[in-house]
Amino acid sequence: VISDTSHNRIVISDLQGEVQQVIGSGAAGRSDGNFETARFHHPQGTCLVGDTLYVADTENHLLRIIDLQQETVATLAGTGEQARNRNPPTTLADTPLNSPWARCHVNGVLYIAMAGPHQIWSHTLATDTIELHAGNGREDVINGSLSDSSFAQPSGLAITADQSGFYVADSEGSSIRLVPTVGDGKVTT
Repeated sequence: VISDTSHNRIVISDLQGEVQQVIGSGAAGRSDGNFETARFHHPQGTCLVGDTLYVADTENHLLRIIDLQQETVATLAGTGEQARNRNPPTTLADTPLNSPWARCHVNGVLYIAMAGPHQIWSHTLATDTIELHAGNGREDVINGSLSDSSFAQPSGLAITADQSGFYVADSEGSSIRLVPTVGDGKVTT
């Protein structure tokens, strides 16, 4: 799965480079629909869970969901307006986002790197809520508790082998961070 960011689309190919699917019209915009008519605006990180592909639609400030069986695109979260606060209101449809950039899935929870507010948010699949997981919103590289830690434009996520956490490419801090998903662990560099 390739985020063809500058062409505002998602491309799915096999490992030999043969294109299997192109998702999105290629025109920058914000519309749900079938693979040919849906529109994205600089999509970034993707995460595949079963036959569902989750996409960080960065410039639209949305989380999108692609049903690979039905060949449809829908909006999962966001209002399309850039968030100005760092504390999500909790419901998916009512929560403005700020530059969602990457995501990963661990044990039924989707973690989202929110580059704008320098935080990691989470969404438990099959619920209607989104919440803050880690980061106090100050741009910095500070380790500590989930709520006291600071990130600097988190841009990439990858789960650990044991799925007890995920790595964060913290781009403005030129660092790789480890964020726990279980218990009251600490963010480390």
